[in-house]
Amino acid sequence: MSGFVETAPEQVTDPAFRRDILAGLMKSPKTTPPVWFYDRHGSELFDCITRLPEYYPTRAESAILAQRGGEMAALIGPGRCVVEFGAGSLAKTPLLLRAIDPAAYVPVDISGDHLRESAAALAETFAWLSVFPVEADFTRGFELPSGLADLPRLGFFPGSTIGNFEPAAAVDLLRAMGGALGEGAMLLIGMDRIKSADVLIPAYDDALGVTAAFNLNLLHRINRELDGTIPVDAFRHEARWNDDAARVEMHLRAAAPVRFRVAGQMFTMDEGETIHTESSHKYDRRSAALLLRAGGWEPLCEWRDAAGLFSVWLAEG
Repeated sequence: MSGFVETAPEQVTDPAFRRDILAGLMKSPKTTPPVWFYDRHGSELFDCITRLPEYYPTRAESAILAQRGGEMAALIGPGRCVVEFGAGSLAKTPLLLRAIDPAAYVPVDISGDHLRESAAALAETFAWLSVFPVEADFTRGFELPSGLADLPRLGFFPGSTIGNFEPAAAVDLLRAMGGALGEGAMLLIGMDRIKSADVLIPAYDDALGVTAAFNLNLLHRINRELDGTIPVDAFRHEARWNDDAARVEMHLRAAAPVRFRVAGQMFTMDEGETIHTESSHKYDRRSAALLLRAGGWEPLCEWRDAAGLFSVWLAEG
């Protein structure tokens, strides 16, 4: 097996998008799953966010992978098929691939065009590596490419994405990952650590307004793909620290009463009412280990960056 295998083009409209958005807007309070941030423009905006001075997770996790790659390789061993969940731009992936000598790489992401472009660029850099991009929502299950069944597998879930899930849903996702990866699999996962709100809030509400544009882009996507009439200019980005739940929350707050239609259904919102678009849960050592065990994974090692802002965990199924 060698080279880059291209998959089918990205569809314009996803029925699951329609279902999730309508269901979320009917709730009180209103909410939307964060997976739908990532159309092409949303993925590009998030790539910009990762380079902002306020957004520490990408730098911290990249430093861990760069500095501790040898230790990770010794525990993981060579010849594994690396399956990256929510691959995005693959910015941190080369650090891992160079360290562990894998046999194949399977990036999985919901944003098809962005995924294929990123995977093609990575395949050029790692010409010796078999790269098989899979366009799918990894939270809903997917099939791995044929021909990889005999390879031991390493799940790679960087970027603290696990924090976007409520604890019960995070446990379910970790168990589903174990089922998809199979017996003898390992998991390398990033988790953001609990810290001061003075550090956390700017990471989700940067001075340049890129995170605000990322949040508001969801409304533009709804208007474009679901025949929406949402007055985007009437909404404001808002980031909050919820200490009781140990999470940062992103909201879209209505600055005035609004009335709009989505997919033929009418919705109203009062001034000050919000759409809760994302939660980002933070973990200390004990809660992270507890989450992994509840999800069917036994923690083997934790690595932190020099400032102690971020953790990368290795676990086995």
